[in-house]
Amino acid sequence: MNILFIGSEALPYASTGGLGDVLGSLPAAVKRTLGEGSDVRVVIPLYSIIRARFGDELSLVSEINVKLSWRNQYCGIYETERDGVKYYFLDNEYYFKRTAMYGNFDDGERFAFFGKATLEMLPHIGFWPDIIHANDWQTATSVIYLKRKYAHLTEYASIKALYTIHNIGYQGVYDFNILNDIFELNFWDRSILDYDGMLNLTKGAIVCADRVSTVSPRYAEEIKTEYYSSGLHHILRLYADKLSGIINGIDVDYYNPETDPCIEARYSADDPSGKKVDKAALQKLAGLTVRDDVPVVAMVSRLASHKGFDLVKYVFGELLAGGDMQFVLLGKGEFEFEYFFDEMAKRMPDRVAAMLVYDKDLSKKVYAGADIFLMPSKSEPCGLAQMIASRYGTVPVVRETGGLYDTIKPYNKYTGTGNGFTFTNYNAHDMMNVLREAAALWREPDKWEPLMKRAMKTDFSWDASAEKYAQLYESMIK
Repeated sequence: MNILFIGSEALPYASTGGLGDVLGSLPAAVKRTLGEGSDVRVVIPLYSIIRARFGDELSLVSEINVKLSWRNQYCGIYETERDGVKYYFLDNEYYFKRTAMYGNFDDGERFAFFGKATLEMLPHIGFWPDIIHANDWQTATSVIYLKRKYAHLTEYASIKALYTIHNIGYQGVYDFNILNDIFELNFWDRSILDYDGMLNLTKGAIVCADRVSTVSPRYAEEIKTEYYSSGLHHILRLYADKLSGIINGIDVDYYNPETDPCIEARYSADDPSGKKVDKAALQKLAGLTVRDDVPVVAMVSRLASHKGFDLVKYVFGELLAGGDMQFVLLGKGEFEFEYFFDEMAKRMPDRVAAMLVYDKDLSKKVYAGADIFLMPSKSEPCGLAQMIASRYGTVPVVRETGGLYDTIKPYNKYTGTGNGFTFTNYNAHDMMNVLREAAALWREPDKWEPLMKRAMKTDFSWDASAEKYAQLYESMIK
């Protein structure tokens, strides 16, 4: 089976979040699952940051021109190989030599070019996929063009398209005035993309794709409701028979407390004694009082209200008033929350630390050194942080939404089952009460340690996800 993953980012080359993690890990896991007879490849844009860091590893395959409406643009095709998977990088400095990967005024044109170039690339690399697996709105045009512009060509006619929604909040919405000028689509394509009077690329990809997936089973159900869909619930209900959810995984070799060079002491579920050393190291690094008689609660996240920071802010004083826990925050984001947690750290420096940066190595020190991980998101398509925290024996406290619901099961004091703590309502005091329950259980080592070990042993590897994707691909071809 031949699979071509299409995405706007992939680790270790370029990444702004979870999508990069997926495109950096899932293709290799799919390759392992499908076996040696399979051919799995990935294509992303050649951003200037990739050229600067990895330019010596890339080899030029071909140079072509890509027509987009009245434009005729250069496209260089570069390649490298990693973990048995070929990665292609499409070069056009006008579109991709930017200081920011996203947020440019011409993102629609940039990714329309990328979408068409991925299809134009195929004969020049001698690769005809059975399935193109496109990810998020930046790749929606590859699905739309495949079905609306290339399907009549013999080589393209049998290619199936899977479109994965990583975050429904980003849809690629534009005015219809640029339908032909920017997207090279005609008036008869309008009905495919029309949603609420606007040109919606995600809607077009949902209509055109053979199958649609998202990054957790729970999120697949949630986005069919108005509360979670960012307005697309009507179209998702209409095409519900195409939609399924497959939970993401994490790189369990990269996130491994037994071998992690970033943390003070290595440890495992069978011998977690080193975690106490990492806790003391984190307290010292964060400027907290080094104490082993209080739990350390951590958050590693972009600071945004939909991540639950409005709940934390609302009860923060009440939560810390008892003085029976410490709090460590790592992340950057909205000024309101940066200012608030910075002020709290100044007022309570022995109990609160706010590290307003994002650093992967530093995040691993936080995951390893904390006791409890707080993730009270309003919406969370999949979430990776709760899985990473579990891997390091830092027990998650999460709200039951999206992938958090699918990955973290609540501790049951009667049966001793579960791998974390959960709450249902998006309510600050519900969150606080469950967090206090976790802190109280932490003070009972005979109960806490088995819970911690269960969290560490939960299988969050990509292998389980890759098996489900392989089943989905096979069903599409059949």
